[in-house]
Amino acid sequence: MRVVDGMAKADSKAMPMRVVELNALSGHRLWLRYASGEERLFDATPLLTSGAFSRLTDERVFARVALDHGVPTWPDADVDLAPEYIYQESVEASSHSFIHESAQP
Repeated sequence: MRVVDGMAKADSKAMPMRVVELNALSGHRLWLRYASGEERLFDATPLLTSGAFSRLTDERVFARVALDHGVPTWPDADVDLAPEYIYQESVEASSHSFIHESAQP
């Protein structure tokens, strides 16, 4: 993967980015595992003040995140997040100590 003009782009030989596992954590965070095996930690807090994402301020709604063909989605809020965006805005999960806690639905 490479970033060009702020956009995450897959190299021509690379497979499209796809999330294969995720967990909603407290504090509007997501733990994600990509098809590549990489584990990432994403903080969605900065998104919660804009448009459709404001529906996710309720932690119970945020916790209902699901995967739809490798894309994190919130059917209750009718929003999703591109795996490439999450990757670019996240940090390696192994570089941060955190407990694999689940957000309470």
